[in-house]
Amino acid sequence: MSSKLEQLQALLAPVVEALGYECWGLEFLSQGRHSLLRVYIDKADGILIEDCEKVSRQVSGVLDVEDPISGEYTLEVSSPGMDRPLFTLEQFARYVGEQVKIKLRVPFERRRNFQGILRGVEEQDVVVLVEDHEYLLPIDSIDKANIIPRFE
Repeated sequence: MSSKLEQLQALLAPVVEALGYECWGLEFLSQGRHSLLRVYIDKADGILIEDCEKVSRQVSGVLDVEDPISGEYTLEVSSPGMDRPLFTLEQFARYVGEQVKIKLRVPFERRRNFQGILRGVEEQDVVVLVEDHEYLLPIDSIDKANIIPRFE
């Protein structure tokens, strides 16, 4: 996780949690002079648009006061959704047995993309079964990971 993302997480997670939501994760995409900050929130009975509006108002106020992002940016507050992104080892552990899609920052065994069954977590590694081969992928090398929704 980048230091900017860590700084934003430390600043915003307590705000989200004080409102009664789980701060599922943050994405910060710096695109030149214009950036995007996406805050994912969750709670047991799901997220409604009103929840996103409530959190957006609070987070926006904190960002205005603390001013951690230089330049223009767009703030989005969202539910993780069915194809929820996974950010932490704890989140990976909660979804053992699910199909996942993982993209690494740098190639591992000459590949960056993995899709398979999430088998578990071992120390700082995520264990994924891809075509009868288990891969231990270091959490620090994962750029993006999502659950693949099942429609039954």
